[in-house]
Amino acid sequence: MDYIAEGVLQALSLLLAGDEETWDAIFTTMKLSSLSIAASLALGIPLGFLLGYAEFPGKKICRAVVDTLLALPTVVVGLLVYAFISRRGPLGELGLLFTLPGVAIGQVILALPVVVAMTATAVESLDRRLSLTLLTLGAGRSQLALASLLESRYGVLLAAASAYGRIISEVGVSMMIGGNIKWHTRTITTAITLETGKGEFAMGVALGLVLLLVAFLVNGSASLLRRRGRA
Repeated sequence: MDYIAEGVLQALSLLLAGDEETWDAIFTTMKLSSLSIAASLALGIPLGFLLGYAEFPGKKICRAVVDTLLALPTVVVGLLVYAFISRRGPLGELGLLFTLPGVAIGQVILALPVVVAMTATAVESLDRRLSLTLLTLGAGRSQLALASLLESRYGVLLAAASAYGRIISEVGVSMMIGGNIKWHTRTITTAITLETGKGEFAMGVALGLVLLLVAFLVNGSASLLRRRGRA
């Protein structure tokens, strides 16, 4: 157990001393996850709202596909994205392999089903009397849709928190698409994998502590949103 306590102390020392390599992985992760969650929400909220609000042929099939994609393994997503953006792939000329935008594409594919499914659930769980009340007050379609989206805001925010948790904790996409390149595409999760394998236990623990802190904040936000949604 001594080496674990020693690793934690060294980890705190690295963080407090501002170790450049450690903090570079942290800043890269924050930058990448912000880009990925912004794109996921921009695409996922309208799609989720449409899936939960509108009635159209094949809706049940679409919902089943989205729910199935919730369990999509990260390495499978990494493999698919790699096939498309590698030099021999149809998007190879864009030069996205081993870049943060390339990793972001994979993370968006991971997070999108979470945002779509949870947004659709939030909209579906709204009280049906809300629509009837607004219609009797003379609300148009756009006003009705906007009111429904506002009413389900806590569910949508919960979807965003859950998707962010999925993004920041994944390692398969970041490793396969980003390549774990130092000072460039190395994230917290890929750095933990590499440094632990090299025997650099302290740096792995330091990054693990930061990841745990982020996970705690995300889960705390999700719990708060659940309580607000039920209130």
